[in-house]
Amino acid sequence: MGNRLFPRLIVSDESALAVRVLFALFISVASPQWVEAQDTTHHPRSDTSTIISDPPETSSPVVLHAITDPNSGKSAFQFQGRETPPVIHVLPGTVLHLSYINSMSAHSGERCIDGPCMNMSNLHFHGLHVSPDSPQDDVISMMANPGTTLHYAVTVPLDQPPGLYWYHTHPHGESYQQSLDGMSGAIVVDGIQRYAPEVRHLRQRILILRDRVAGEHDPNAPAIRKAVGASSAGCGAASGVPQRVFTVNGSLRPRIPIASGGRQFWRIVNASPDLYADLEVDGERLEIIARDGMPLTFHDPHRQTELVDHVLVPPAGRVEAIVAGPVGGAKVSLRSRCFDTGPDGDPNPAMVIADLVSLPSRPTVSSERVGRLAPVYKPIPHATLSDVESRAPDYTVKFTEDKHGFYINGKKYGPEDPPMTTATVGSFFHWRVVNDTREVHPFHIHQVHFLVYAQNGKPEAQPEWLDTVNVPGGNSIDLVMDFTDPIIRGVSLFHCHLLSHEDKGMMAKILFK
Repeated sequence: MGNRLFPRLIVSDESALAVRVLFALFISVASPQWVEAQDTTHHPRSDTSTIISDPPETSSPVVLHAITDPNSGKSAFQFQGRETPPVIHVLPGTVLHLSYINSMSAHSGERCIDGPCMNMSNLHFHGLHVSPDSPQDDVISMMANPGTTLHYAVTVPLDQPPGLYWYHTHPHGESYQQSLDGMSGAIVVDGIQRYAPEVRHLRQRILILRDRVAGEHDPNAPAIRKAVGASSAGCGAASGVPQRVFTVNGSLRPRIPIASGGRQFWRIVNASPDLYADLEVDGERLEIIARDGMPLTFHDPHRQTELVDHVLVPPAGRVEAIVAGPVGGAKVSLRSRCFDTGPDGDPNPAMVIADLVSLPSRPTVSSERVGRLAPVYKPIPHATLSDVESRAPDYTVKFTEDKHGFYINGKKYGPEDPPMTTATVGSFFHWRVVNDTREVHPFHIHQVHFLVYAQNGKPEAQPEWLDTVNVPGGNSIDLVMDFTDPIIRGVSLFHCHLLSHEDKGMMAKILFK
């Protein structure tokens, strides 16, 4: 996001920031019209009077450009002439046609893991149960250098769970920097109303969490941290001053209009390369409908929703929940709680992400289509799960690191490496993920979801189906891997979704056959 917090305005101390906020509040109160946020993908504002903006929505076919922003020199997605990535809607049983045009500069001024960035790029369709072979979710052989185009044709299966997914770039060695620059967007598989009828008439909001860098050499960094209430002391066992804070839909701490006592359906994706979001709303409970794109009811028709005080959304995770608006003029905020990443991790402080304000929510016609499909439920027999969970692990993934890099099972990833493991399609497998480090690592595998059922050998009170799960330092988790779908045949990947770790080697191939 660069160091340009306020376009054409330099805020060098906290007093100047306060003046700007008070002035903006005066303008918003004095003016009866709506104040809409502008495109701020690369220049998020700390103006707390900003009304949150909605990303554009589209469906197949899609043309998406990768560009180098002429002002910041950073990489960006461009859609229909604007640097605001669209929400892409797809229906189960259809094909997403997407042309990805790499129009980035041939010579980058940014630094990636191994030196200057080369501006090569591609797309990963995170969480979709689609083929890893070209021209679908292939991030190994499909790669666009500047001046070239990739043509994707992604077949979304009829039984794809409807919910929130996302797309982001996945070039090994450059994933972290491109993600930090904001090269990501949401995918909605339409039809969640079939599983959660209560959301049918609710205002839906797509909330995309990305990073605003508040680096040690940025004169605006103290003001940025203060704007979101992030302590410079950090929290947990990690040392150092926080270097990142969250933006939402490109703005720093925007306002979210919601009628007093009203309800909205929020669909949140954590698109940060390394920040954890432990989400809560002041004085309210979140009514969770889906996690990582999968409705709670998909595998358990009796589990419609879950009420929680807060929910941890690791980098790449998603949550979809009903939220109630403040009553009686109460001051209510969407916050991320302090999250302890471990002594070798990065500071992840508590902060305010957005403020809820009792204003009429502007009517918006969603592009979501319900279709005539009946809901598909896939309950897995208890005996099947018990058999998989009780046996020894079919495969163990071990995360380690040292001053030279990050490893899975003692090996750094190389693009030419053969698959580290092979899985026969058509069965459920027991995998154990061991984190033998002093910091957290979120585990992700492409193409499938898995059931998280135990930590350190102790059964989870509520097993969850996810595609990205946090593994605390010095801990292990046990998973039921769903490798039953014949569409996933081919070479795919699993890795840590702290993308600097992935770029530094914490990734491996798997052959589905």
